[in-house]
Amino acid sequence: MEFPTSVASEWLDPQLAPVLVCVIALAVLGTAVLFVAGLVAYSRRRTLRYLLITVVLGILVVRSVTGLGTVLGLVPMTAHHLVEHGSDFLIAVLVLYAVYRSGAATDAISVEPDD
Repeated sequence: MEFPTSVASEWLDPQLAPVLVCVIALAVLGTAVLFVAGLVAYSRRRTLRYLLITVVLGILVVRSVTGLGTVLGLVPMTAHHLVEHGSDFLIAVLVLYAVYRSGAATDAISVEPDD
């Protein structure tokens, strides 16, 4: 597989490029499968929790596709960093919100010692 010279010469060792493309392609495939599973689960449950999980899985797909586009020289490094790190932040916020919304106060674990 031939990679753009500008990308390979700037930050990617040409010998490792095929390995990186394979790993990222597997990530795209895996996150896409998980996203479809999330869509199916959301269509059955129709709850906010399932919607948030599905959105997070969709963001992971976009993140993986962005990584693949960067390695192939289709996405500039600046856009890559904006999408990747913005995705990380958004995923963290959505997961924390899902956790915050998921439990009632009665589900809390007591940290007081038993006598």
